[in-house]
Amino acid sequence: MSDTPDKPSVAILVTNDGMGKSEPALQHKLMQTYLRLLGETGHLPGAICFYADGVKLVVEGSPVLEQLRALEAKGVLLLICQTCLNYFGLIEKVRVGIVGGMPDIIAAQWRAQKVITI
Repeated sequence: MSDTPDKPSVAILVTNDGMGKSEPALQHKLMQTYLRLLGETGHLPGAICFYADGVKLVVEGSPVLEQLRALEAKGVLLLICQTCLNYFGLIEKVRVGIVGGMPDIIAAQWRAQKVITI
């Protein structure tokens, strides 16, 4: 599958420490599967933005670091809310992505033609 200039840009917003509303182990398993399959489809988002509890997925000990690193290696921009990291005391534990502010997340949303919240 080739990338074309007119390919729609997508931003994915991650606001939870996992996917869905269930036990944490299931939420993490669902997120692992989602991110792995996202990387395999060939339809990559332009950015994945992490804020609120979502920042817990980009830090040391996260069960989805491998999948996030693979997406980042394929050119997906991973933006992480600095305010949220500071709130949870996680700023020193970030292991993937770029720490930024809400203006960076807003800019990624405006650049996207479609925004998906998971």
